[in-house]
Amino acid sequence: MPNQFPLIAQVVLDTTDVRALAEFYRQLFGLTYRAGDEPAEPDIADVAPEERDWLVLRNPGGLQLAFQQVESLSPSTWPAAEVPQQLHLDTTVPDVAALDEQTERALALGATLLLDRSDDDEEPLRVFADLAGHPFCIFVA
Repeated sequence: MPNQFPLIAQVVLDTTDVRALAEFYRQLFGLTYRAGDEPAEPDIADVAPEERDWLVLRNPGGLQLAFQQVESLSPSTWPAAEVPQQLHLDTTVPDVAALDEQTERALALGATLLLDRSDDDEEPLRVFADLAGHPFCIFVA
């Protein structure tokens, strides 16, 4: 019998506002909500954030992203050491022009630029924080 290993189904991010963070990543990565998780009628969308405790974004051919409601969250202070990254997402683009384009998109969606190494000849990259303070990288691969 061949070795069998668990498959990673999704990465789960804690947040104090599951809808806002899910929407940020849905727009940034072009993902879609799992059936039943989409924002729906105004009366459903107006439900208090604490009543929506779990949302999932589908990523055909890749890992899913899930969002779990928590009461409080200490955002990473990276690159300072007080609160470490704990987890971050690495994403790639094909060239520096795409890095610039995706940087503009991320910032327009509310990301915060933490580090800019776009002038690095070997690995141009930028590090951002999402709406909840989770770091993520966009780099040229």
